[in-house]
Amino acid sequence: MGLSIWLSQPWLQDLSAVTHPLFALTAITFIAYVPGFMNAFVFGTLLLDRRPPRVRPAAYPPVSILIAAYNEAGAIRDTLLSLSRQDYPGEVEIVVLNDGSTDGTADVVRAAIDDLPFSASFHVRLVDFPRNAGKATVLNRGLSRARHDLIVTVDGDSWIHPDGLTHLVERILSDPPETQAVAGSIMVRNSRHNLLTAAQEWDYFHGIAAVKRMQSMFHGTLVAQGAFSIYRREALEAVGGWPPCVGEDIVLSWAILERGDRIGHAEDAICFTNVPTRLGAFAQQRRRWSRGLMEAFRAHWRLLFRARFRTVFVWWNLCFPPMDVIYTFVFIPGLVLAAFGRYEIAGPITLAVLPLAAIWNLLMFKVERRTFRQERLRVRHNVSGFMLYAFAYNMILQPICVLGYASEALGLRKSWGRP
Repeated sequence: MGLSIWLSQPWLQDLSAVTHPLFALTAITFIAYVPGFMNAFVFGTLLLDRRPPRVRPAAYPPVSILIAAYNEAGAIRDTLLSLSRQDYPGEVEIVVLNDGSTDGTADVVRAAIDDLPFSASFHVRLVDFPRNAGKATVLNRGLSRARHDLIVTVDGDSWIHPDGLTHLVERILSDPPETQAVAGSIMVRNSRHNLLTAAQEWDYFHGIAAVKRMQSMFHGTLVAQGAFSIYRREALEAVGGWPPCVGEDIVLSWAILERGDRIGHAEDAICFTNVPTRLGAFAQQRRRWSRGLMEAFRAHWRLLFRARFRTVFVWWNLCFPPMDVIYTFVFIPGLVLAAFGRYEIAGPITLAVLPLAAIWNLLMFKVERRTFRQERLRVRHNVSGFMLYAFAYNMILQPICVLGYASEALGLRKSWGRP
């Protein structure tokens, strides 16, 4: 980072000459310094990652799985099929929470319960709510009906790898005793649908997975995502369950962290999920994630001042809104100006970062591919998706995030939305 600051002095002077020194310093900080520091931090952490092994208990505890489903008739059977193939040796309670679906989801679930080959230790039931109440509300209702102390949440359009549940439980039992939740590893299931889903495959495989690995190294996993995570019931009840907001999983996670508890990450507890296939749906999902981040800061800002390793990553997340704003309103216009021969913001020297980006992407690829091989999975060829992810994905994503921040700041109507 020090080298980057030294090398950027001519850039800082040129941009100051045509704008203002404070504007130039702010722009370059969030275009170059902060992202460069983040990438170097992730790179160094992955190189040093020596993850402790999972410990197999003498007896596996019973688990309750909550599946909140709203209009999931086309996907819920596959989700239940994947759960019927789990190799978990303990007792499992699966509670499907039909949140007032209007597409026949309840009928599909009833048929799947009758048809699928669940083992004798798996008990599946449907709770059919007549009116849609929202994901947070229906999960809290499910928590009150669940019988066991370990609670797993699964989205209604997911496919859990056969040993996913086992690895998730082993990780929460193996991690430090203050661990109250563990996030699974989410990958893209429908990546072959179109170019947008192909690019998202790399986002999940590289970006999201690498960040969770890094955060867990410092006992600071910030989000136990609703798609596939495990929680201890006592922690859920202590924070009042899932909050009624659009980012219920991140706000819940930060509530757990604010109590001084820990959230872990099981990189080999793999869940494949369907991602948005249309740009509008993708934008709606990422705006919701951005609003969820703002909700978490508003509800749990005290985390910024806790003397913990994880505090680094709370401040880290605080950098995302200004980074997204500067990227959207300064760097992207700078690329347009560069096309017309004006290089004050982006110029030929910008290409110097490409070798470094290639190195750190290669490291992330090797780390995730090793996990896939251990799980007897193969990384498919996806060159077109990677090209979009590497060169244009942020130009789509970061303006969408800015819209999410603005929507939350302006208090616009909230909607959970559908992927």
